[in-house]
Amino acid sequence: MNASLTRRGFLRAVGGGVFIATLGSELAVELGLATPLDESLPDALRFGDLEPLVSFMQETPVTRLQPALVEKLRAGVALDRLVAAAALANARTFGGEDYTGYHTLMALGPALRMARCLPGPEQPLPVFKVLYRNTSRIQENGGRKAEVLRRVEPTATPASAGLEVVRDAVRRQAPAEVERLLAGLIQRDTDAAFQALLVAVQEDTEVHRTVLPYRAWDLLDVVGREHADALLRQSLRYCLRAEKYRTSRWDKHSEVLVRLLDEHKLLGREPGRREADDAFVEKLSDTIFSGSPEEAAAAAAAALAEGFRPSDVGEAITLAANQLVLRDRGRPPSMEQPGKPVGSVHGDSIGVHASDAANAWRNLARVSRGRNTYACLILGAWQAALDRTNRGGDFLNWEPLPIQRHVNGLASTDGALLLRELDIAIRGNLQAQAAAIVHRLGQIGHPEAEVFQLLLRFAVSEDGALHAEKYFQTVWEEFHTTRPAFRWRHLIALARVTASEFGRPAPGQAEARELLRV
Repeated sequence: MNASLTRRGFLRAVGGGVFIATLGSELAVELGLATPLDESLPDALRFGDLEPLVSFMQETPVTRLQPALVEKLRAGVALDRLVAAAALANARTFGGEDYTGYHTLMALGPALRMARCLPGPEQPLPVFKVLYRNTSRIQENGGRKAEVLRRVEPTATPASAGLEVVRDAVRRQAPAEVERLLAGLIQRDTDAAFQALLVAVQEDTEVHRTVLPYRAWDLLDVVGREHADALLRQSLRYCLRAEKYRTSRWDKHSEVLVRLLDEHKLLGREPGRREADDAFVEKLSDTIFSGSPEEAAAAAAAALAEGFRPSDVGEAITLAANQLVLRDRGRPPSMEQPGKPVGSVHGDSIGVHASDAANAWRNLARVSRGRNTYACLILGAWQAALDRTNRGGDFLNWEPLPIQRHVNGLASTDGALLLRELDIAIRGNLQAQAAAIVHRLGQIGHPEAEVFQLLLRFAVSEDGALHAEKYFQTVWEEFHTTRPAFRWRHLIALARVTASEFGRPAPGQAEARELLRV
């Protein structure tokens, strides 16, 4: 120990550090008790007028976070702005390279949408749930000193550069080059940059690689396009890390994609507007669900070539993925984990992952143009079939929920009574019973809004193993964009997942409810 540091001096220094940590660095800087961390990080990303709030999300001790959030709300800070700051804090800290980190980023947009479906006093609950997780993980990771994203100087690229320019740099494993390249593309045209990024994303059909760019893009309306670089670089860095583990499996779907685009002459033509009927969507969905990845991709490409609307093809893909939730036998004993017991289907289950991925591909196709519109749907079909064949199990012969015996056992056609029975089934972890009750509610024409409202409250209160918010939003979107003949399948699946996840309350939610007095 330094001889000049006496015991009293040592204790004073430690006490001062604890005091500053308790205050939070933002207030400590204002009081002159500390210097801004950015002074020691000259290449740190900064976010303009959002910067103080971003730093607050990173530096406030998690034990003080929620009381401080309540004070922010009372001072007039909107939930949207809190979410924007949290997204940028997450991006700056993790850069798409931390499992819990990028899952939390992907949950922010859905949490905000969930908030808008709740009564006024309860609206902060889903947002606080994810903000608590966000700050907690940031601090577990080392806080601001462990930030991954730094400022980069954009590299100018000619306007004639093709969509493959980002993908090719990723293949070369040139991180600094490709980050500057993407920054330059974003500076010139954010939409065009995103299209180039998607070509790199399409190198592998893997759930996080697929969902992360969609959820980041979706957050731009909240965060602002001026911060697109920080959000989209996360997806780029995810691709860079994954490239280190490239296998020959990647080449197979790429070869099939190129062949199908050429075979059906899809390049250079506008998507069709032919409306599919229910029978066509059902048949296409069955083909995607039951076929090999090659057969599923070929069926999607053929439908697009016949001029069917991309939205109809996307609908069939999401219905195929939905079957994996309805038919899943649940987590086997060999995969049991804390919070994910045998028989559970929440969290990173095959069905939830497949549904989130299919939803992302469908939405990426919606915000794409040209080649990417077709590629996202062809690969979405490929991945839905791959998820069934790649994880084992006899999904083709397993009976989907609801089981008719459970449906027959529901004598009531009273919607209010059925909702009460649904609540009881969820609290009892009765997955099949919950599915049957929602099926019956759909049969009697009960308003779906009341079913969603009940399931939403559990999606907020329960932990959900990092997937509750995303999957709730997936089902919400798919229900409202799927034709009436099939849409209740998505809500039945959500009821099953909700019953699976019940009993593991989300960290921080009890405190949030007490602070918000709800």
